[in-house]
Amino acid sequence: MKALMFGWEFPPHVFGGLATASYGLTKGMSQQSDMEIKLVIPKPFGDEDTSFLQIIGANTIPVVWKDPSWDEVNHKIGNIMHPDYYYHLRNHIRYDFRRIGTNELGCINFASGYPKNLLEEISNYEAAASVIAHAGDFDIIHSHDWLTYPAGIFAKQISGKPLVIHVHATDFDRSRGNVNPDVYAIERRGMDMSDHIITVSDLTRRTVIEKYGQPEHKVTTVHNAVYPMEDRDQYKKIERKDKIVTFLGRITMQKGPEYFVEAAHRVLERTKDVRFVMAGSGDMMNKMIHLAATRNIADKFHFTGFLRGKQVTEMLAQSDVYIMPSVSEPFGISPLEAMQVGTPTIVSKQSGCAEILNNAIKIDYWDIDAMADAIYSIVKYPAMYKSLREGGRDEVDRITWEAAGLKVRAIYDKILG
Repeated sequence: MKALMFGWEFPPHVFGGLATASYGLTKGMSQQSDMEIKLVIPKPFGDEDTSFLQIIGANTIPVVWKDPSWDEVNHKIGNIMHPDYYYHLRNHIRYDFRRIGTNELGCINFASGYPKNLLEEISNYEAAASVIAHAGDFDIIHSHDWLTYPAGIFAKQISGKPLVIHVHATDFDRSRGNVNPDVYAIERRGMDMSDHIITVSDLTRRTVIEKYGQPEHKVTTVHNAVYPMEDRDQYKKIERKDKIVTFLGRITMQKGPEYFVEAAHRVLERTKDVRFVMAGSGDMMNKMIHLAATRNIADKFHFTGFLRGKQVTEMLAQSDVYIMPSVSEPFGISPLEAMQVGTPTIVSKQSGCAEILNNAIKIDYWDIDAMADAIYSIVKYPAMYKSLREGGRDEVDRITWEAAGLKVRAIYDKILG
């Protein structure tokens, strides 16, 4: 089985949860002996783990005919793509994309992450997808998140191969209902044109059915997972008087940061031996700094900014409580990562991961008093802390990407008949 996947990010270059999910799912699926995955992303850097899949940079796919020497191609993109494959793709350019600015190799210079001209990048990504689709050699197309749906649709139209789209989030989640019509149109067209839709939770599945008009039989939930940490035992909590309670993620309205600050205020009215950390960045960061100051708890509050890689794991491991108070969270992998390193976790009932977790405390995102009570109980009652720590760790060890990969494979097999 050969799958052509379209994604937007991949570790170690992480801009959001999509990178972690893309890595976990593809690695989990690679355990199937006959599974071959090609993953296209806009701009790889050459340091990605390619031991279990082939990563293709859209920025190395020629969309305009040029005739560079083998040595020039090798010098410019050899760390990402073999020159022979570059020429193979060049021979499958079928459309006139000269309107798009390209470099001396005829490739598009994609930015990494989510630039201000994102819609333009998405359109240009379609051009790169058309070339690889004409080159063929795949059985099924799998597009991750709305940014890649147009590319997946174009590849389907060219190749005639079935399209699976993977909904990691919808704009209803990101905007608290204030949906961007351009984004909604892309999401809706992707769903309408797909042969099957995978959602990361039943919560997201209901949104897809109710808000995007998709038939129930076309939408299947495959919950996310967490990849085993071979070195997790090296992370030891430092003994300290003050307990640490952490929020980690984008500081945006979707993630409910204001509820975290208000709950912190409630906790600090009952005990002073707790410190609160807000790790991340986002458009609400300054507002949260001001709110902490207004509640007179700034001396107990720490804003770390955006964390990456081992910084994230270290922060989670050093925390005594991790909390994800999201207003609308399609899944949420970070609670699983926190539980994996033995950190008791609180999640909102409005998150997809709440559907599969039994050893985490679940509260409504808006219930500040319940949130504060849960935090206080964990930091003050050792028996509760120990129960959540041990039970959570055991539970997440059984939530594997290999199992998720088998569910995706079953969907592939059903579509292909």
